[in-house]
Amino acid sequence: MEPDFEDYLRPLDFNAETAHQLARELCCTFKQLAAESSVQFLATPVSESILRPPKGSEMGSSIFVFPYFLFRCKNSHADPRYISGGTNLRVGFVELLGKEDSTSQPKPGLQNGNGHPVRLRRQLEKSWPILDHLKNEHPDELFSWIGKCIAEVIADGCQSFGLPRDVTLPLGVTFSFPMVQHTLSQAELMSMGKGFAITSKADLGSHLLKGYENWRGSERELPLIRIVAIANDAVSTLVSFVYQSQESQSRKAAMGLICGTGSNATIPLGQSMLHPSKLPKVEILNGHNPDEQRIAVNTEWSINGTAPALRSLGLISKWDEQLDAAGEVPGFQPLEYMTAGRYLGELGRLILLDYLNNQGFAGEALPTKLQQRFGLTTTFLSHFKPPNPSALLEKLEVEFPVTDTNSGFAWTEDMAIKIYKIAKAIEVRAAGIVAAATVGLLACAGDIPLRESLEHESTEQNHPGANGSAATLKDLVVGYTGGCIEHFQDYLMDCQGSLDDILRKEFGSEPPFRVTLSPCHDGGITGAGVLCGAAQAQYQLTKA
Repeated sequence: MEPDFEDYLRPLDFNAETAHQLARELCCTFKQLAAESSVQFLATPVSESILRPPKGSEMGSSIFVFPYFLFRCKNSHADPRYISGGTNLRVGFVELLGKEDSTSQPKPGLQNGNGHPVRLRRQLEKSWPILDHLKNEHPDELFSWIGKCIAEVIADGCQSFGLPRDVTLPLGVTFSFPMVQHTLSQAELMSMGKGFAITSKADLGSHLLKGYENWRGSERELPLIRIVAIANDAVSTLVSFVYQSQESQSRKAAMGLICGTGSNATIPLGQSMLHPSKLPKVEILNGHNPDEQRIAVNTEWSINGTAPALRSLGLISKWDEQLDAAGEVPGFQPLEYMTAGRYLGELGRLILLDYLNNQGFAGEALPTKLQQRFGLTTTFLSHFKPPNPSALLEKLEVEFPVTDTNSGFAWTEDMAIKIYKIAKAIEVRAAGIVAAATVGLLACAGDIPLRESLEHESTEQNHPGANGSAATLKDLVVGYTGGCIEHFQDYLMDCQGSLDDILRKEFGSEPPFRVTLSPCHDGGITGAGVLCGAAQAQYQLTKA
C-alpha cells in the first residue's frame, strides 16, 4: 500500500494492543451496564439449571412447535449472497433428540459443522416475509396474520406426524425485538420501531394466542397451543448452542454471538451483578442455591453504552460519525455501526466518497448509485477481493457504471485495489472490536480472570496462570451465527486471530485459556424448541 493511502486509512487502524486495551475497557463497561442500565444487559428467566440441566433430566425425543419472528434477516448461512435483509417470520417443528439418540451412529447428513452428531432436527419449516403493510397495521392485524401462519404449519404437522387434536401443543417463541420478561412464558414488548406500529407495551403471549385462535376454528379443528417459553434471538442462540455442544471439564459453551445484519451477544451472569429491578422470576431446581444460579442475559451490547470505551481509544473515526449522524437515531448503536452487516457497506461508501472528493471528483462526476445512501452494499463489499486487479475492475464497472464519459472520471485497476483495501481495513477493525467485546464479556462473567489494572509490566512474569502453570487449559467456546461474520472478507478468521492475540497479550505466549468461535447456524430458530423442551423438563423435576 502506497504511503499516502496508508495514511488515509490510518483512522481505521486496529492492532493486537488496541484489541487488548478495548477488551479491558469493555469488561469494566459491561459490569457497569449490568448493574445500572435499563436498556442493556436485560435479564431473562433462563437459569443455568435450564441451560445445563442435571443428570436425569435429559430431554427425550419429542416435537415442539416454534414461531420465529425476526427483524434481522436469517437467510441460510450456506448462501453467501446475503449479508443483510428484511423482516421474516419462520414457523416449524423442532424434534429434540435425547443424548442416547444423538450419540448413536448418526444417519447420513446428521452431523454439525464440527463433525459431531446433531441433537435436533427441524421439520416442516416455512418462512414468510413480513411486508410493510403488516408492519403498519394495527397490532391485532399483524398477530392475526402470524396466527394464520402458525395454524398452517400446525395443520401440516397434524397430518404428517399424526398429532392428536385434543392435546395442547407446547409452543416455543423467539422474538428479536427488545422485551421485558418476568417469567419464561411471558414477555412484554418494548416499543418495536423499525417501521412497526407497536409503540406501547404489549403482552406478546396474549397477542400470539389470540391470533392463532382466529384461525384454528371448528373447520380445521386444530389443537390448542400453550406458550411455554419466550426468548430473544440472542438468548435462543445461546440455548441452542449449549444444547448441541459437546461440553466437558475442559470445554465450555460459554456464550452466544450474533453478527449478521446486527450485532448482539448473550451470556450467563450471576444475579448479584444485575440491578434488582431487572431480575425476573427464575425457576430454580431443588438443591440449587438461587444466589449462585447464573441466568442468561441479553446484553444488547451494540447500544450506546459501549460508546465511551470506543471513544477512549480513539476508535470512532470521522466516517463513523458521518454514518451515525445520518441514521434513524444518531448515537444509538455505535458498536453496531462499526461491526454489523447493515452498515459496513455504507461505511465503505462514505470512506470511498471522501477519498474521491479529495482527488477532485464529486457530485455528477461520480456514478449515480455511488452517490445514494446504501448504494454500496455490504454484500458487494464482502466479496470484493482479489484474484486479480482486472477482475475487480470488471466487477466495479458493472456495479457502478460511469454514465457521463465527459466528467473525467473512470474506474481503474488502481482504484479497484484501493476499494478492496478499504473493505479489508473495515473488516479487520470490525473483527477486532467483536473479539475485544467477546473477551470483555467473558471476563465480565468471570470466565476469564483479567488483571485488575493496566500496569505496563511483564505479563508472563506477573500474571497468575501465565504459561499455563496455574491453570488447566480451558476452551471457552462461543457459538456464532450471522452472514456478516461468515462472509464479509475474512471476518471469521480475523476475529479468531484477534481473540488469540488478546489472550496472548493478557496471559503471555501460552495462555491457560482459549476462546474458540464455533458455528451455531440458525440457533435463534432452533433455540425456541430447545428452550421449550428444557422448560418442560425442569418443570417435571421441580414438581417431582
